[in-house]
Amino acid sequence: MSIREEQQHWEDKILKPLLSKYPERKPEFTTSSGIPLPRLLTGDETTYLDKQGFPGLYPFTRGVQPSMYRARFWTMRQYAGFASAEESNQRYRYLLQQGQTGLSVAFDLPTQIGYDADDSMAAGEVGKVGVSISSIADMEMLFREIPLDKVSTSMTINAPAAVLLAMYIAVARRQGVDPSKLRGTIQNDILKEYVARGTYIFPPAPSMRLITDIFGYCARNVPYWNTISISGYHIREAGATAVQEVAFTIANAIAYVQAALDAGLQVDEFASQLSFFFNAHNNFLEEIAKFRAARRLWAEIMRERFKAQDPRSWMLRFHTQTAGSTLTAQQPENNVVRVTLQALAAVMGGTQSLHTNSMDEALWLPTEKSVRVALRTQQIIAHESGAADSIDPLAGSYLIEYLTDEIVNRARDYIQRIDDIGGAREAIERGYMQSEIQQAAYAYQKSVEKKESIVVGVNAFTVDEKITLERLKVDPSIELGQRARLVEVRASRDTEKVSALLQRLESAARGKDSLMPLFIECVEHKITLGEICGVLRNVWGEYQPASWI
Repeated sequence: MSIREEQQHWEDKILKPLLSKYPERKPEFTTSSGIPLPRLLTGDETTYLDKQGFPGLYPFTRGVQPSMYRARFWTMRQYAGFASAEESNQRYRYLLQQGQTGLSVAFDLPTQIGYDADDSMAAGEVGKVGVSISSIADMEMLFREIPLDKVSTSMTINAPAAVLLAMYIAVARRQGVDPSKLRGTIQNDILKEYVARGTYIFPPAPSMRLITDIFGYCARNVPYWNTISISGYHIREAGATAVQEVAFTIANAIAYVQAALDAGLQVDEFASQLSFFFNAHNNFLEEIAKFRAARRLWAEIMRERFKAQDPRSWMLRFHTQTAGSTLTAQQPENNVVRVTLQALAAVMGGTQSLHTNSMDEALWLPTEKSVRVALRTQQIIAHESGAADSIDPLAGSYLIEYLTDEIVNRARDYIQRIDDIGGAREAIERGYMQSEIQQAAYAYQKSVEKKESIVVGVNAFTVDEKITLERLKVDPSIELGQRARLVEVRASRDTEKVSALLQRLESAARGKDSLMPLFIECVEHKITLGEICGVLRNVWGEYQPASWI
């Protein structure tokens, strides 16, 4: 009897009589992306070896390193930054002492949109959702007693990413560290800001110029730096499905590669410094398949579409953060369980770097204790679970391979649709991606309201409770301190040199030469983030979003 005949016998004689007494919980089971979940998959469905390859080899479905975590664990990061550079520096040194292996910087809202702490636009927001950085003095304090040639630093900064990177390079020079030894990442992904997050400044064309300037500068001067972290995380946080997260992220990545080629760069000159940033959500098996699918799809695109020759250009290396949008203010201790499942999915999916959210982040900025629990979650997975001891441990699971294929195929369909529109930039400017995400978010919210999707502690298993967790509060006097620091910085600089540099910057912004060397020169002479972005605003204007038409 064949496997197919045995399965049919099982369905007719064993399963059906049971279902007549105990029907299944739902008429149809699907993933969060709407992919149907077959009741049972067996070995005659398909063979997967040709699509898997081997770890460290094309198409990298099974991982980008031959030995994965058997040789070295993923980089354990905790996204941190609040109040002043001094306070954030203390938190960073605490996390490094607790076993964290990389820093991940959160900037406050004024910094993210290019305003100094003393700008009227910054009032009431200084240091609230991240650290306030206006000048090289702040950046130097942020990394005080942290040797920049010994740590990997990730910075979640986008529109003014080039300026913050310039500050980081300048601080490294002051430490005596050659930029060629720096390791880390700037997010630098402006397209997803237009789609999902909103911390944009400039229109797409000059924004893409800043990004390709960084690609070229770092290829020549900062070779171990990831010049961009192409982010599906915020696309998913805005309500996208897993399939949309992969598709829209890779569509944006295609646009960045094409922009760099149009700027005169060669694909293998910059592609190995591209990195990605994905979300880890609650649907455990779909998330594992999502990471595997993204690697396969990117490898195919880089080799076939862009004709990259260097295998490093084919590799999709990514950081993962557990899903902030799944955290609940109700019964916040439940978030520890959610984060654990999400982190485990990221590890089993082969992430290179991981941040685990803290249980109290739906309520306020995380406390030291909750951050420590989040970091310990990673360490327990690494050292106690055994999940890191085998490469791609769920490979060959019929369901995992089926889901991987489905996500690849459905993401390809989206990418083709975006290509037909004219590419990611055109799709964003016409509002296509935004519309698709909004529809997915609305569908999910309706399913929660109808209790078709259960959120434990929110629409089921609720309790009356009083939240007793410790709370982190940001002192409002931080803003006054930052303003005072800026007064000191401006008083200590050469005003004639500053004026000359700002004039050069305005002229260069109207031209086509790379702006990175000039940004570094500006920040070394204590020109502030807001002053640099102010010049660029005057030349380029600000982006105004459009709706889908």
